[in-house]
Amino acid sequence: MGIPFVKEIDFDYGKVEQVSPLIRRVIANNPGPFTYTGTGVYIIGHGEVAVIDPGPEQAEHFEALKEILKDEKVTHVLVTHGHSDHSPLAQPLADWAGCKTYAKNCGVPTAKGELGSADDLGFQPDVLIGDGDVFSGPGWTLETIETPGHTCNHICFALREENACFTGDHIMGWSTTIVAPPDGNMGDYMRSLDRIEDRNFDILWPTHGSPIREDVNGFIGAYRQHRLDREAAIIKHLKAGETSIPKMVESMYANVDKKLHPAAALSVLGHMLKLVEEGYVETPAKEPSVRSEYTWKALQTTG
Repeated sequence: MGIPFVKEIDFDYGKVEQVSPLIRRVIANNPGPFTYTGTGVYIIGHGEVAVIDPGPEQAEHFEALKEILKDEKVTHVLVTHGHSDHSPLAQPLADWAGCKTYAKNCGVPTAKGELGSADDLGFQPDVLIGDGDVFSGPGWTLETIETPGHTCNHICFALREENACFTGDHIMGWSTTIVAPPDGNMGDYMRSLDRIEDRNFDILWPTHGSPIREDVNGFIGAYRQHRLDREAAIIKHLKAGETSIPKMVESMYANVDKKLHPAAALSVLGHMLKLVEEGYVETPAKEPSVRSEYTWKALQTTG
């Protein structure tokens, strides 16, 4: 079964849209191969509000947010993770609003530009938050859920009143998520999928693209199965004697734009490191990388 992607989205850049009783969304004009139509900034509540993932530090985008929020009190600026399409505007917005920024401690940065969007290395939240932390305002309650995988500091936010979850880049409706070592960890990612599935949310709101409304747990199951299928394909290559990740990518992603192959190689590396940790694969490299050689361990029979 393939992933039932949701790619349709109707919007105007810089315009606010009421997408649910408690949620408004503004999309920044930063489209790209990893951001889809751009960063969706979520405003929670009315009067006293929280803002999730303010997005890139673009003057036009910042002015649009200030105009939308000028008659309201921003009490929290929340960030799912420190990437340049999510966090750069967090501190400027908080300074303008007179509040604080909230996120988990910074993760291990990947090489600049590796994913098409360099990490926001300058972002440091005012308040460090973690699993189970709760933030509230008039009529709304947000709960922090730690979901490492895409990055080691990735978090999601549950909106209790609507049984909804803001998933950042953890689960997206339009595409799968890149899990790129050293900051990303495939084992953590799979466990984090389980955490969100176990909550039985009615709707998921990713930072990029449209929400996932239909059969949310079925969508997550398809997302998980996609990863398991990739892992099975990697194991098949290893058993056939193919030890090179770039060679695997050429075969496994033959129908994907070659410009995306470097990112695909990082995800394959993520799978490979998971298999190494689980004892199914070995490598002579002290610090495994995309260019390392990997071998399926003959004593292993599973997979």
